[in-house]
Formats: sequence, structure tokens, C-alpha cells
Amino acid sequence: MSVFADLVQRLADLLQPLFGASAAAAAIVLFTAFVRLLVHPLSRASARGQKARTELQPKIAELRRKHAKNPEKLQRAVLELHAEEKVSPLAGCLPGLFQLPAFFLLYHLFSNTTIGGKTNELLTHQLFAAPLGDRWADALTGAGGGVFGGAGVVYLGLFVIVAAVATFNYVRTKRMMAANSPVPVADGQQLPGLGAVGKVMPFMSFFTLVTVAVVPLAAALYVVTSTTWSAVERAALYR
Repeated sequence: MSVFADLVQRLADLLQPLFGASAAAAAIVLFTAFVRLLVHPLSRASARGQKARTELQPKIAELRRKHAKNPEKLQRAVLELHAEEKVSPLAGCLPGLFQLPAFFLLYHLFSNTTIGGKTNELLTHQLFAAPLGDRWADALTGAGGGVFGGAGVVYLGLFVIVAAVATFNYVRTKRMMAANSPVPVADGQQLPGLGAVGKVMPFMSFFTLVTVAVVPLAAALYVVTSTTWSAVERAALYR
């Protein structure tokens, strides 16, 4: 943890002439971009996997017609088809999973007052008027200035960005799901669980608003940067 803290502090020192008091925030954005670049090969592989799964839809539709009255046999046949074609249904989860360590590092780094037995100097850094170690609840207090105080306005800006990205992802996900909507198994019914997943999936991006509201601002900044990057990246890879 102390090594990572030193890395962030040194990067902030390098960026200080350009960004002043927000140098640590800029360092977090740069760190996030570096993590996303490392994960990009997995994102490309995930995109290839998604295209491969789309190409399998005619075969899966045939399996659904063949096993319309036997959902369990249908599920086994679909899994066997994925294995035969070497297509993993879970490949799309890998980019997100590989980013979790970086997120938790930032979360713990800006949640502790001491690092390696020393005062955590990173907590003195800010994004404009908002301390990187504070949460939205802190901005809403009298000391934080309230919703439209200095810190509150920073969070409002982040919420606007996240809401815009979430809306973009919502529209895009709805279109993709409509284009790849599963064929009913029997009597107008889909495979077990697919209906519920289909209803919830388009709204997943909006859950990021909750994350931004409850984690330290440094971790929230990571989430906002990564989510925005992901939206642009997916739009390019899945066009």
C-alpha cells in the first residue's frame, strides 16, 4: 500500500505544475487510463467473443426449436455448442474483474488516515474544492457547503457525467439486446432466468451513480474515468 501511495504522490508531484492543487486527481485519471490500456487486449478479446456469440445465434435458435420441450437438455446443448466453438459466455466479465484490484487499492488508499505508520498526505489533495478522501455525504454537510457548495458542485459534475454515460450505455444495450433477442423456447417462454436478466441489464450502468455517491472521491474519480473510457471503447469495438 505504501509503495502505491508513493507512486501516486510522485505522479502528482510531476503533474503539479500543470494542475496545481488538483494534481493528485489528475494522477488518478492518468493511472486509470494506464489500467484501461493494460486491460484493452481483454476488451478486444471480449468484443471478438461477443461477435462470435452473435454468429452462433442461428445454431442456438435451431437448438431451441429442437429441444423446445426440454429446457434442461437445451441448456446442456447450448453449453456444448459454446465449448465446441471455443466461445466463452463469461469472456465479457474479464475486463471488469481485472480492474477490481486497482479500484480497491484506491479505495483503501483514500480511506486510511495513515499509510505505513505515517500520515496519509494524499488526503490533503483535492479535486477543485472537494477533498479526495471525502464522500458525497461529507459534501452535503455544513462544512462541505451543501449540494451547491464547492465540493457539492464537483459531485454534481461527476453525477452528470455518469448519468450521460449510463444513458448512452442504456440505449446501446437495448439496441444490442433487441438485435440478438433470444427465440422463445416454447409457449412464448424464454430460457429460465433470461427474462429477468434482460430487464435488469440495460439499467446496470445507472448503478454506478450509487458507487460514486458512497466511495471516497478518489475511487469515484477512478470509476467515472473507467466507465467513460469503457463506453467509448465499447462503441468503437462493437460498431
